[in-house]
Amino acid sequence: MPVTDPISDLLTRIRNAAKAKKVRVDIPSSNMKKSLVEILKQNKFIHDYELIEDNKQNILRLRLKYTDGESAISGLKKISTPGLRVYKAADSLPRVLNGLGIAVISTSKGLMTDKEAKSKSLGGEVVCHVW
Repeated sequence: MPVTDPISDLLTRIRNAAKAKKVRVDIPSSNMKKSLVEILKQNKFIHDYELIEDNKQNILRLRLKYTDGESAISGLKKISTPGLRVYKAADSLPRVLNGLGIAVISTSKGLMTDKEAKSKSLGGEVVCHVW
């Protein structure tokens, strides 16, 4: 069955796996999902990920990160949806939890965090918030 919003599906799978205290979660792969997972790894929300190749779509296998039994990801929220895209200019990019979380922005130079986009003076579509 096709998924209408693949990024929302990715966030939901991660959220559900973290609440169930799973060590890893498998997600169907795409270039945008791979970029988003790389941002999560760089910002230490997950331990690591690997790309498992198969004959269809490939699979991203994420290793979730826990500290004292609590997930490093305490919240994920999808901002732009297929029915309502949210775009922000570089000077009005959102701050998540006063800088403790990240906003993932889709810019003309690819996916990046709100801090990176602000430093490069790039605006774009606000994909999600992670804290």
